[in-house]
Order: sequence, then C-alpha cells, then structure tokens
Amino acid sequence: MPKKEIKIQKMDIMEKKIVKMLIKNPRITDMKISELTGISYKTVNRKRQKLENSGLINYYTELNTGTKGTKTLTSRHLYLIKFQLGITQEKIIKEIKEEPNVKTIFTELIYESHLAEIDGHTSLIMIIEGETDDDINIGFNSKIVPSLKKNHGKDSIINVSTIRLGKTIRIFHNYLPMINISQGIIKNEWPETAIFPKK
Repeated sequence: MPKKEIKIQKMDIMEKKIVKMLIKNPRITDMKISELTGISYKTVNRKRQKLENSGLINYYTELNTGTKGTKTLTSRHLYLIKFQLGITQEKIIKEIKEEPNVKTIFTELIYESHLAEIDGHTSLIMIIEGETDDDINIGFNSKIVPSLKKNHGKDSIINVSTIRLGKTIRIFHNYLPMINISQGIIKNEWPETAIFPKK
C-alpha cells in the first residue's frame, strides 16, 4: 500500500502576522488587526476565514477552575493508560465517537486527553480534574475505567500510571498563565518576537 502523502500548509508573511495578533488576543477584530499590521481590512478578513476554514487556527475558551479561578476543581492528575496489544488507535477513536459518556460524565472529569503509544501499546493520556485527589481517583475508577473496559474488554487495560500535576507553566506554545496572561489575553507588552510561530 503506497504511503499517504502529507500536504504541508505554509502560511505567507501576512497570514503569520494575522495569526500572531489572534494568538495575543483571539477576540481582536479584523479592523484592529488591519490597523496594527498595515494589512488591508479585506485581506485580513479573507485570510482569517481561509485560516479558519483550512483548520490551521482554532479558538478555545478555558474556564479557570483552579485556585486563581472558581476554586471548584483545584486538583489535577495526569493518567497514562496502557492497553493490551491488538487494541488500535482507530478502535479507540471509534469508541470515543460512539461513547455517550463523552458528552456527559467525561466532560466533567477530563480536562484534556491524547492518544499515545507506550512500548508499542496504544495508550491514552488524560488530565483529570477534581475537587480533591480522592475525587479524581473515585471518578477515574468508578466512571472512566468501567467505560474503557465495557468498550475494549475487561482485561484491556494492562497498566495505569498517574502523576499529580502542579501549576500550569505553558500551554499552546505561547500562553504562560503566571507570566504573560492578563484579563484573558496575552499582555500588550509581551513581544511579538516571543510568539510562536517564529518563522
């Protein structure tokens, strides 16, 4: 079977300038981007839509539930869940798409999750939040584990490792909550040269 060719999408200089403005402030208007960059409003609007439609940029809102926010979910653990051989990433993706708990229970528990490979085994990495360490342990063992075993077999999980996480230092390359974030956006004084992508 021939290898699938991966098409690299490159951004031009104007698109990179637009992206950097959006990274600093996702709520910024096309008109303001135009004023700050010298790129015409119509070009900014067209290029932003192109970047959105192609999937190159996405927007997320994070609710701070930790000690500097609502204080409702102040504990966070990283779970590494290693599956037995034969369980493929495609099977995990299919089950995630069909699992009703993805839209309900898991939204409350799972802050972030990724597919991974550990020693040749398909694995899941999850960051789970809770009010306390015990809440996380209870939620994982009473809700997530039964769902995984139901979907992949009672002996599907061969190993689980967990790490208690501390303060967030950096996310999405550019966001350092303790250093460069103020009022939900990157501080104005944060230099453009410090924003990824650099090239």
